[in-house]
Amino acid sequence: MACNGSERGLTLIEVLVSLVIVSLVLTAAMVAIGQVVSTAGSMRDRMYANWIAQNQLAEFRLANELPETGRSSGEVVYAGVDWSWEATVSETGVENLLRIDVSVGYPDNADFVRTVTGFVGAPVIPGQANRAWSSNSRRRGATE
Repeated sequence: MACNGSERGLTLIEVLVSLVIVSLVLTAAMVAIGQVVSTAGSMRDRMYANWIAQNQLAEFRLANELPETGRSSGEVVYAGVDWSWEATVSETGVENLLRIDVSVGYPDNADFVRTVTGFVGAPVIPGQANRAWSSNSRRRGATE
């Protein structure tokens, strides 16, 4: 049976070109999906590390005593993953106020995922304001 000019199929070259184009588009889509998954995992790890650091800062504050300056460290299992933390307590130049930098990462890895900074002051009697701050504000109010 003879084909007239209006009935034309795709040539082998046209099929191959279209397959190359489709494969390039699918490859680009897979790379983009992989980057999204990687970014989501990284964000999850930074969020967990932030929570662990905040928990360590809360423990320093709840101890109800000024920590000693220097370094301390520990390990914790959080969300089914082993984490290590390192806290550096340093002077701030303000009496009875210390700076605490808590860095969190994976054990056996020198790089930290997240570092959070907090401050802790001298303990006070529960239910009372810090006398150093309230006496300073009263003095300022009296001189203004």
